[in-house]
Amino acid sequence: MKTRLIIAWLTASLLTGCRVGPNYRRPIVKPPDVFRGGADRTPPAEPASPGDQKWPEVFRDQQLQELVRTALRQNYDARIAASRILQAQAQLRITRADQFPSVNAGANITSQRNPQTGPIPRFETTRGQVNLSASWELDFWGRYRRATEAARAELLATEWARQAVISTLVANVASGYFQLRELDLELEISKRTLASRRESLKLTKTLEQRGINSLLDVRQAEQLVYTASAQIPDLERRIGSRKTPSASFWATTRAIFRVD
Repeated sequence: MKTRLIIAWLTASLLTGCRVGPNYRRPIVKPPDVFRGGADRTPPAEPASPGDQKWPEVFRDQQLQELVRTALRQNYDARIAASRILQAQAQLRITRADQFPSVNAGANITSQRNPQTGPIPRFETTRGQVNLSASWELDFWGRYRRATEAARAELLATEWARQAVISTLVANVASGYFQLRELDLELEISKRTLASRRESLKLTKTLEQRGINSLLDVRQAEQLVYTASAQIPDLERRIGSRKTPSASFWATTRAIFRVD
């Protein structure tokens, strides 16, 4: 009796020690009683945080929304992220299929004609054969279960990577759009300022010719015109540089997908 107990204990220990990886246990985490976006808490009196809203609800500008939709449709990094999700989903299905039995079926038909030989007339024979086989590898050590868990985790990681790419893309488009709007407004103000200072220079020259103002007043007015005119090329250069893709976006996507 003792020998059987010892053998059973050794067998159980061997089976436990040969499992492929331990079972996942969710860590104990004590969340705060109140957190942003919680469904059980009372609605706050203050406006909701932009982090809890979708980007069309945050950016109400129609032109900006159209730019973001165009970027999401045509951006290659977003397409790569979506294709990698499909690849991860297919890999999960393939990996999970190893846990189920596999069935193979085949059919074969053979036809043979025999010529007439003496009193035996000519005849034809047809034979058919159907093969059906099934196999199932018992996941005794949990190898396939662990592989399925790893493939599912890879799928979730790929989905979160796509969300990161989309969030970065939307943030870069919105940031560039607002910066362009700001620079356009500054350029418009600078042009109006230049026009106003040119009119002021004309008036100062007229007063200088009438002996009311001095030549120093004319030079000061000219200096204001030169300062205003020098700001316009710089703003136009900055506007042109903002129309190119942001380097931070490419760095972020390369870090997510490890693209060389």
